[in-house]
Amino acid sequence: MSYDLVIIGTGPGGYVAAIRAAQLGLKVAVVEKRKTFGGTCLNVGCIPSKALLHASEMFEEASHTFPSLGVIVGKPTLDLKQMLVHKQETVDANVNGVAFLLKKNKVEAFTGTASIPAAGKVVVTSEDGKTQELETKNIVIATGSEAAGLPGIEIDEKTVVTSTGALELTAVPKELVVVGAGVIGLEIGSVWSRLGAKVTVVEYLDRILPGMDEEIAKQFSRILQKQGFEFILGSKVTKVETAKKGATVTIEPAAGGDAKTLSADIVLVAIGRRPNTDGLGLDGAGVAMERGRVVIDDHFKTNVAGIYAIGDVVRGPMLAHKAEDEGVAVAEIIAGKAGHVNYDVIPGIVYTAPEVAAIGKTEEELKAAGVAYKVGKFPFTANGRARAMRHTEGFVKVLADATTDRVLGCHIIGPHAGDLIAEVAVLMEFGGSSEDLARTCHAHPTLSEAVKEAAMAVEKRQIHM
Repeated sequence: MSYDLVIIGTGPGGYVAAIRAAQLGLKVAVVEKRKTFGGTCLNVGCIPSKALLHASEMFEEASHTFPSLGVIVGKPTLDLKQMLVHKQETVDANVNGVAFLLKKNKVEAFTGTASIPAAGKVVVTSEDGKTQELETKNIVIATGSEAAGLPGIEIDEKTVVTSTGALELTAVPKELVVVGAGVIGLEIGSVWSRLGAKVTVVEYLDRILPGMDEEIAKQFSRILQKQGFEFILGSKVTKVETAKKGATVTIEPAAGGDAKTLSADIVLVAIGRRPNTDGLGLDGAGVAMERGRVVIDDHFKTNVAGIYAIGDVVRGPMLAHKAEDEGVAVAEIIAGKAGHVNYDVIPGIVYTAPEVAAIGKTEEELKAAGVAYKVGKFPFTANGRARAMRHTEGFVKVLADATTDRVLGCHIIGPHAGDLIAEVAVLMEFGGSSEDLARTCHAHPTLSEAVKEAAMAVEKRQIHM
């Protein structure tokens, strides 16, 4: 079987690359080890976690917000089994949608694990051990990532779990210990916290959300503590001992000191993710690697002609939308067009309540680079729509170049922050200024007015504060 392009992996990067390449007239095949398409994101990551985040938020709203709105429904009862059905229905709809799109675009699909014996060849090994070889002009590695583990700590996906196991719990844990205060740990911790768990987060660094704007992270930490989270910062987990019921977690100060223990029903290890490259035969094919990731140039090419890589297996943030953009770009490059990704304008979102969203540079990055900048901030407490929704926690921060006024970054904590950041992404793609945003008419009353007012605040001319 001969193809113009074979893509290994059908996560957001892989399936998007396949569809775009097919649109451009290439004969395309994909290889997927799962029985369903969509990769980690659609099957056990982004999509199921958002289904549970939404459902648990509705439970929280019914419990605490409805009465203040004049909606009296009585104390809600949790039906976790049905909540998990909702999650699975959401997953099924998405993975079936990808299957439909691949079929619609005449992309041939093979189920099994893939290896690359050499450029131009992909060997697919099915579950029963049978193999078949695909010949192809080009190969794209889009195999994604998996949860990283802690040395010496066994993950059984029952008591000690990754994000995968944490989304499958059949009972609400009384005590949940989360190892890692990054996006995944805080999102999944939020789900179980809202449903009744006591959540304790252990983080090696002295702050949550490493890499995000420090002011945003500090306010978010305070909000989560009000919601019931406990943070143990500057600490490391050295041992997890499981019993018939629950586990004992040993922690020590990162800087050294006496150890102490925590008890937990469930321990969630959420310290990051590692690229999926095992079994691909990249060493034999001569593909260069660096710290577990595939090395590529600015056009997604590896050092081996005809082999490309995108998504979590290459440099840059491990984000589904980053992989999607790379999927489009690599398909266009292979088809002879000019594919490009602007890595300076990739939003990052934490889908908690309130949400956290960021794009571009943080204040800390601008200070470190010696860039002179101005700051405009506006709180949701002064936004009419946020007041009407009773979701007034948080603020919008716009960072603009002190000389040119070009927007260099934006950071939002508040309701629907993940949606609000999109207009700033468009603005930054066009090299827009804070004045461009400030002079653009925004509908009233909307949450987006807070973004406009933050842009106005760069020149100290906000109206409603």
